[in-house]
Amino acid sequence: MASTTDPIDSTPDEGAPAEGAPEQKPVTFGRRVLGWLTEGVLIIVGAIVIATLLRTFVGQMFVIPSGSMENTLQPSDRVLVAKFGGFQRGDVVVFEDPGSWLTPQPRSTNPVKTALEFVGVLPNSGTEHLIKRVIGMPGDHVRTQEGGYLEVNGERLDESAYLYAQDGLQVAPFTVPFDIIVPKDAIFVLGDHRNASNDSRCRLADVSQTPGASAFVPVDKVVGSAVAIVAPLPRLSTFNLPATFENIPEPAQPAPDKPDLIRVEPGC
Repeated sequence: MASTTDPIDSTPDEGAPAEGAPEQKPVTFGRRVLGWLTEGVLIIVGAIVIATLLRTFVGQMFVIPSGSMENTLQPSDRVLVAKFGGFQRGDVVVFEDPGSWLTPQPRSTNPVKTALEFVGVLPNSGTEHLIKRVIGMPGDHVRTQEGGYLEVNGERLDESAYLYAQDGLQVAPFTVPFDIIVPKDAIFVLGDHRNASNDSRCRLADVSQTPGASAFVPVDKVVGSAVAIVAPLPRLSTFNLPATFENIPEPAQPAPDKPDLIRVEPGC
């Protein structure tokens, strides 16, 4: 009579280490904490790198320190400035002090605040930048007219859309007449609140160096154009090019190497 035998189960017990395999040790709490810390540091470093790249090549926030651009901008507004796409007449731009436009101020001694501003986490609150509206590009012929308005390349500027006004009264576009041609690689800028803006007009009669040179902002000093007010929230808005600048023709002649000061007088 044939006999049967039970089959032998050769499958190893689940959970049992395979023969010859190293024994696994349980992960300690200390190792878990170290892993969490390492992961957190990598995330923070990555975020800082991304923020720095965005600040360097894409955009940066600035805090408006004064009323020179009222009512377009108010003191303490947070403005986002784009560093790509260039700029044109009528744009509001942020630029580095081209030389003695600002009174030197002590820098912040808070290293944490300085570091966060550098990487772009906090808006730049430094005093080495200015913000104004571009009125003249290289080669543009900008002059005042007896009717109380500015003219660019023979076209009248209607500045009523952005000039500062209070109680229904708008500030005059100028108080001192001038007639100039913007040199190459430079721009002519004015504040929207002309009575409170220390801008290109105020330096046209400066003869301390090349006559009038200090009145113009080198293009390579421009950080970028303002694209939006991002704070405070009630002020949230974007910037649009005033319609009057769409009618300005290109200059008839190439931009001169030096400012062409047809008529300038001291003052603003």
